[in-house]
Amino acid sequence: MTQAPAKPHRVVIVGAGFGGLEAAFGLSGAPVEITLIDRRNHHLFQPLLYQVATASLATSEIAWPIRYLLRDRPEVTTLFANVCGVDAAGKQVQLDDGGSIPYDTLILATGARHAYFGHDEWEPFAPGLKTLEDATTLRRRILVAFERAERETDPDKRAALLTFVIIGAGPTGVEMAGTIADLAKDTLPQDFRHIDTRKARVVLIEAGPRVLAGFPDDLSAYAQASLERLGVEVMLGAPVTECSADGVVFGDKRLEARTIVWAAGVRASRAAEWLNAPADRAHRLQVESDLTVPGHPDVFAVGDTVTIKGPDGNPVPGIAPAAKQEGRYVAALIKARLDGRTLPPFRYKHAGSLAQIGKKKAVIDFGWLKLRGSLAWWIWGLAHIYFLIGVRHRIAVAMNWLWIHTRDQRAARLITQGSSKVAQ
Repeated sequence: MTQAPAKPHRVVIVGAGFGGLEAAFGLSGAPVEITLIDRRNHHLFQPLLYQVATASLATSEIAWPIRYLLRDRPEVTTLFANVCGVDAAGKQVQLDDGGSIPYDTLILATGARHAYFGHDEWEPFAPGLKTLEDATTLRRRILVAFERAERETDPDKRAALLTFVIIGAGPTGVEMAGTIADLAKDTLPQDFRHIDTRKARVVLIEAGPRVLAGFPDDLSAYAQASLERLGVEVMLGAPVTECSADGVVFGDKRLEARTIVWAAGVRASRAAEWLNAPADRAHRLQVESDLTVPGHPDVFAVGDTVTIKGPDGNPVPGIAPAAKQEGRYVAALIKARLDGRTLPPFRYKHAGSLAQIGKKKAVIDFGWLKLRGSLAWWIWGLAHIYFLIGVRHRIAVAMNWLWIHTRDQRAARLITQGSSKVAQ
């Protein structure tokens, strides 16, 4: 009597970000059946999301349909769905439409959202930057502010429209501040008749003592000096205590502003709640050394969903290379388990930290080497182009940057999501 063939091992991956997608790629050739679930139909290159928000790049240049990326993988099923829970005992992922997906191994790569430190009511006034929708919303607010200032005759109201506040001076905040300053001072001046966009105020507010706190002191100081040369006003040691449609309050100061960007913190998804598992203050799962969830050896978590210490004893940073390393490790460990083997604990290898400052400068910390200025900017650009998916996207982004670098023009200055009568 012929035995029925063994069923393939069922792997469910929740989230098609850097970690989840890398795990799917890494499982190629394994005797598995993969279901990849994401509430969006695209993979997003988040490190360049701020360039969509500041009209430097188009949305299609930093995002790819998930189905397209996995079109040659017949063992992978992609589902456009929203996960709302995990039944660990029954080994099923629960969907918000009432459906469920069974698994033998689960990989949670559910990412993070903005954290407002107990003030979620600030979000409508100070949107963050995590999705394409966030980026196009911010792009609209920034461009509409200039358009409304062009028609405004009251000097105080015009000044508020031309004031742009970025809260949080990590890499995203620094990059946003520098790029908005470039936009106002180099790209837009010739386009308007009644305002001088070069007089726009870009204010970067940071509760801590310096910008780019994750970088060495000298690179942090260089970044601040470079921002100030671009005209950015850097406010340090000033936690924001109020945020509204009219502006912000920080320290003992009130600043009237109509455009506010939140870049001050993130909070992980609800994965820890789904599993009733230990988490840190940012809701990130505290995982074992092999990236499994404590008490759940068949559940892995990667990327912004987790917190784990690196070889230096510090938490692994929530950046794309870390998520990719984690996804790659989990895929290798699943393969090893299916072969009856195991692997050493996950070990993060830090490739370096990078941040752009305006269109011609950057800072890079490789640990063994620190770079700043134009050379760092070129390396920053080449690194980001290299990690984009596909030749077409690499060429498109490179050409856009070359055009901005040489002509100070940004082709993606489109106001979408409504007409001039629609509120910001």
